[in-house]
Amino acid sequence: MIFIFFFLLSNAKALAVYDPHSVANNIFGIHILFPEEVSEASVLVDSSGGDWGYVTIPIQSEDKDLDKWQTFMDNCRKYHLIPIVRLATTGDYFNTISWNIPNDSDVLDFANFLNSLNWPTKNRYVVVYNEVNRNDEWGGAANPGEYAEILDYATQIFKQRSSDFFIISAGMDNAAANSNDAYNEYTFLRLMEQSDPGIFSKVDGIASHSYPNPAFSSPPSNTSYESIYSFNYERNLVDYFAGKSLPIFITETGWDGSKISDSTQTQYYQYAFANVWNDPDIVAVTPFIFSAQQGSFTNFSFIQGSNKTQKYYAYKDIKKIKGTPLLTKQLTVNTLLNENLQNRHNFINSVNLEPIMIPPQIKSFIKWFFKI
Repeated sequence: MIFIFFFLLSNAKALAVYDPHSVANNIFGIHILFPEEVSEASVLVDSSGGDWGYVTIPIQSEDKDLDKWQTFMDNCRKYHLIPIVRLATTGDYFNTISWNIPNDSDVLDFANFLNSLNWPTKNRYVVVYNEVNRNDEWGGAANPGEYAEILDYATQIFKQRSSDFFIISAGMDNAAANSNDAYNEYTFLRLMEQSDPGIFSKVDGIASHSYPNPAFSSPPSNTSYESIYSFNYERNLVDYFAGKSLPIFITETGWDGSKISDSTQTQYYQYAFANVWNDPDIVAVTPFIFSAQQGSFTNFSFIQGSNKTQKYYAYKDIKKIKGTPLLTKQLTVNTLLNENLQNRHNFINSVNLEPIMIPPQIKSFIKWFFKI
């Protein structure tokens, strides 16, 4: 009786995220930079029998335009894409010396903003920053302890906003060596755990940048710790720290087109999906990048200018399955505003709730049990 009593008094929230492997899952996806690319991206990832593939997109801290990002979410629903949103600070995608170090306020703002959007799927996938083992991705000085602290805070604040948020740790640079410019990713992960023991038990999944290194050009048959198989080494280490098996999201991967021909890349992608990325723990593979438009990223681009590459068509032709993610109800802007106002009203009024009335029999039992 006393167990039931305290259980009923508990106000702890159960996690609402669901295992993405508990439903049919189309792992194919693509990394985009701009929300306007959603409709074209769906043609690629939902092709050849596929449906509800994935799209990874970064959102910068100064880019919280409600209309823009709600339109993105609505289009993901319309074109059957599952969004994976990666947090980013400020900088230029194509020309940045160093991305700013995020703080708690940045994370809180992201949590509030992303919670204000009507997501198409029940799981709200959020990746907490990018390649944080590199100095240029962390204000000029990568710091495992600082990132662990930010990740820990993100898991708390996002879950407080909605238990549907599915928090994913940052993908690392899998080719970085311990140097003045970066940490080797496995060293970085160990130092994260050392700084904040149990940090990986708090996240819902891990992101992996399983690039074909060295030099973005090794064949898919290479299974070294810095190859497209690097997700396996990351998983083994993180699962050991977490004490559980975490889903894997390969949010970046791809070959350098200046070193590997387009025709060879088509063979590489076919081999990778058939023999490497068919691992049952992998939820999504979103190669980098759909359309780079400019700069060195063009070497990885599936679309060059206005022309679709050979690897684009090869990727499109790979047989896929129809995903069946749990979906949410589409809400109008007015409905969203009304819900936010109602949530605020409920929160304010909750401080004036009447005290819980405990039946006399329960009071007597508690006094007897504790000999009060």
